[in-house]
Amino acid sequence: MRISIENNRPRGGSALSQQESIEQFLIDVEKRAYRMAEVSVRNREDALDIVQDAMFSLVRRYASKPADQWRPLFFRILSNAIIDFHRSQKRRFGVFSWLSPSDEERGSPIEQLADPQPNNGMLNVLRNERIDRLGSAVSSLSVRQQQAFFLRCWEGFSTRETASLMKCSEGSVKTHYSRALASVQDKLGDLYDEH
Repeated sequence: MRISIENNRPRGGSALSQQESIEQFLIDVEKRAYRMAEVSVRNREDALDIVQDAMFSLVRRYASKPADQWRPLFFRILSNAIIDFHRSQKRRFGVFSWLSPSDEERGSPIEQLADPQPNNGMLNVLRNERIDRLGSAVSSLSVRQQQAFFLRCWEGFSTRETASLMKCSEGSVKTHYSRALASVQDKLGDLYDEH
């Protein structure tokens, strides 16, 4: 996913380096952001749209900000977009619940990724089973628990940073994250105990 920021780059001598910096930032976060959105919304196309919109929004509004502010800004935009998606789905399918897609129609919450290194068949089966179980465990969490899990566990934000991104108290983040971890550990069962 590539975003052209020609019209959004700042004026002046450092424009090219600023453009290169934000493009590199977007390349660095795009896969993790996509997985985060996909697990949460359970639809590849919707997840792609959410991530692209978040990237456009970051570039359009904040490209001129210092590079160290992009990461929290981007994940706040992404988190808000995911929450907005769930709200619109709830409104959309609340009255017409019979239109809501079934789990089978939604597809896998985590796409199968090609491994550049060849593995034997049994290792692939075991790895795919673990990926599916983790995806299922995370996708069964509430939206707020998913946010806390992704921001704290995947992205490594502190409790304070996560609270700021989620627009809630640090206590709420701790509660959501703790419940998310307990639920994931419970659902993974024997797979979690192996490590």
